[in-house]
Amino acid sequence: MDRDFGSKPGSAGVASHAAQAVDRKERLRQLAMQTMDISKDPYLLRNHLGSYECKLCLTLHNNEGNYLAHTQGKRHQENVGRRMAREARDNPVLPLARTKKVALRKTVKIGRPGYQVTKQMEQETQQRSLLFEIEYPEIEEGLQPRHRFMSAYEQKVDAPDKDFQYVLFAAEPYETIAFKVPNIEVDKSEGKFQTNWDKEAKTFSVQMFFKLPLGSGSSAPPRPPGPPPPPSE
Repeated sequence: MDRDFGSKPGSAGVASHAAQAVDRKERLRQLAMQTMDISKDPYLLRNHLGSYECKLCLTLHNNEGNYLAHTQGKRHQENVGRRMAREARDNPVLPLARTKKVALRKTVKIGRPGYQVTKQMEQETQQRSLLFEIEYPEIEEGLQPRHRFMSAYEQKVDAPDKDFQYVLFAAEPYETIAFKVPNIEVDKSEGKFQTNWDKEAKTFSVQMFFKLPLGSGSSAPPRPPGPPPPPSE
């Protein structure tokens, strides 16, 4: 019996180039289905007819497996390489600017500073005020104490209370201290909010006035009535 040249007895003969191509595409399709997530493919488009389109190569495919086999082919891979090269050329990656790393300070705290709080009321405007005097005798050389306001919902020590806020004072190497004050808008107009750092006495003072509630007005209390006018002749 005659047999194809190069084939072994009992075999089906040497596969043609077409059959080899079909077998290769099938193996590529199986490999792609196992390794690729088609839902994340940026070039895949499913049209209204249920077919699959490759937006990069402008090709049409009947099913998902056929599209996956296309993505492993030479044409698609070359087009992907061209697209990546063009994007790299149009959007060059600039070198990162060198940023100086700021080392965190590790200061040993020496406890809380001494303080005095004075409640006051201005007679003319009936505005309430608070005067904070914080003593920092061991403050680090060249530093000045700082202060800031904190919402009741920002702090994590007490249960939040919308009627109060906190004012914080900090200076190394002392611990930060906080005072609970009414949640009323602070008057920042001229002469109503003052800070002072006495470098000689090492005392930091802050005086703040609270604005009057709406509708209360800011007029001074009524003065006593003056003397009656002289009788007319």
